[in-house]
Amino acid sequence: NMGDGTYFHSGLLAIRAAVAAGVNITYKLLFNDAVAMTGGQPVDGMLSVPQLTRQVHAEGVRQIVVLADDVDKYARDAAFAPGVQLLPREQLDAVQRTLRELPGVTVLVYDQTCATEARRRRKRAQAGPDKRHVVINEAVCEDCGDCSLKSNCLSVVPVATEFGSKRAIDPYTCNLDLSCLDGACPALVTVEGGSRRLAHGQAVDDTDLPEPVLPALQGAWSMLVAGVGGTGVLTLGALLGMAAHLEGKAATVLDQTGMAQKGGAVLTHVRIAAQPSQLLSPRIVHADVLLGCDLLVAAGPETLQRLRRERTKAVINTAETITGDFVRHPDQVFPRQPTLALLRQALDAPDEIDATHLAAVLVGHPIAANMFLLGFAWQRGWVPLGREALMRAVELNAVAAHDNQRAFAWGRRAAVDGVALAARAAAAETTLPSHRLSTSLDEVLARRRAELVAYQDEPLARRYEALVTAVRAAERRVAPASERLADAVARQAFRLFAIKDEYEVARLFSHPDFDAALAAQFELPIRLRFHMAPPWHRSAADGSTRKRQYGPWLRSAMRLLAQGRRLRGTPLDVLGWRDKRRQEHALADAYEAAITRIVGSLDAPRLDAAQAIAEATDPVRGYGQIKAPRVVAARERLQALLAAYDSAGSSATAPALAA
Repeated sequence: NMGDGTYFHSGLLAIRAAVAAGVNITYKLLFNDAVAMTGGQPVDGMLSVPQLTRQVHAEGVRQIVVLADDVDKYARDAAFAPGVQLLPREQLDAVQRTLRELPGVTVLVYDQTCATEARRRRKRAQAGPDKRHVVINEAVCEDCGDCSLKSNCLSVVPVATEFGSKRAIDPYTCNLDLSCLDGACPALVTVEGGSRRLAHGQAVDDTDLPEPVLPALQGAWSMLVAGVGGTGVLTLGALLGMAAHLEGKAATVLDQTGMAQKGGAVLTHVRIAAQPSQLLSPRIVHADVLLGCDLLVAAGPETLQRLRRERTKAVINTAETITGDFVRHPDQVFPRQPTLALLRQALDAPDEIDATHLAAVLVGHPIAANMFLLGFAWQRGWVPLGREALMRAVELNAVAAHDNQRAFAWGRRAAVDGVALAARAAAAETTLPSHRLSTSLDEVLARRRAELVAYQDEPLARRYEALVTAVRAAERRVAPASERLADAVARQAFRLFAIKDEYEVARLFSHPDFDAALAAQFELPIRLRFHMAPPWHRSAADGSTRKRQYGPWLRSAMRLLAQGRRLRGTPLDVLGWRDKRRQEHALADAYEAAITRIVGSLDAPRLDAAQAIAEATDPVRGYGQIKAPRVVAARERLQALLAAYDSAGSSATAPALAA
């Protein structure tokens, strides 16, 4: 792998040497239009892709393939080297497998502007505005995680809803790479023609707040800022350094960043003193203040070793942050409580606050969270800098100055009365109905019963209700204070009964809630593009789903298809004849039979085993080739757990019979 910057300053010499030595090797040249690793600088001596192919061809490279994000941007007379193949980027894996079998030196040129750099240019108005946006229809989403795996993107984030965890696109971090569309899920659509609605938050007045007593500078004062690249951690350090300079104080700012400048762990060491001679080293040994902008980075080994219980004051952002592990393992649960336990062990009562959520509601976007935390720490009297100098540093930075000043003021209010601020944010927040979580089993049952009526009909809803009611009665008989088994059955049985087949996907895309969600996010009018793989489309050679793009006309077809739900389960249901669909219905029937079986023999000692049976189908999510193996695995797990449940019951009754 070689970037275009490396290629132009020295990489060509390596290719020349490999050709001369007859090495069997494939070079993948990442033509991303910038020195992306170190800040997006322009490449000196830049060549076009056609020129580059002619250059390596002249060096004696045997085979050259160009993969482009948009093959149509090259004219037929683009002057590529002889024999060059121009293919879409989706064929990357197949091309790599072909080139590795060829002897000699081969070159694959991957032509796509660095997504992070493209986003930076759009933000600075150095490139055209966003043309397309990706939106996930949460009602259609199954939380299988295939979009995360295909894109390897941290902007695909989990969202807690009444009907389980779903996925959404974080518009504040999305690079518009669009590779998430390659997944098997039909829930992802692209929106064209409309700009995103910007949240403006709320005005704030902090003039009535008490002025804190700032710490006196006796020697060097140290603040450690622990966060994630791309969220303003380095900017925060620069603002503190500038504020110290404006007050005539000495300051050092040391940034520790990893290879991932966006999305990776970042530690910024800020040290301030009255005199430069008091700053012997920019690196913090023991921190006076910890600004935990990211929970996982704040609890990392590099941070914990610099904390002292008797010395370090801390405010921790408890918001969940997507990590690379979550992208690779979509079922992974964010370790909030274990991580907080590490910090509580190292610190004396750290302040814990979901700054990301509060900043999003009160300021208008989550990027303001770091400045919100600084305002919190300043109001507590932990920062030896005046408010005027800090606000002047924000103005001099000249990037979202008003929002940063509001975030600082809201952080101050949170430090004075966090409970009242949380209540104010809750009142100002607009929550989708699906994001309002049920507070009782009765509500869980009622909401899902209504959904099943809309899904198919009243008989299906009654069948579901009867199953949950029977479980609830059996559980009350053996454990009067428990409803956990009934709750698990209520949630899992609904998912299995309401299979997301073609009729249901069409109904959910035709539902007014989807239009309302789009109107809340975009300035109208907009045009939708659907990315789907109907059952009559062939799969790719590797067995993966081959999706195609459809225009806005598909909405009308979906409204008509949604009416076909009345055919579900009848001889006229041609879409239900396929093996995968029959397996899904068979799993629902097997689950219902298993639950009915344990209801008749439930006892207190086997309540945990019964709940394991009730939750055995939880991993069954997704569409097509993603869901099919999970259905088979769930069926096998259900049978194994049932056998263990029966065995436990037999061993428990045998001694009683002998007695």
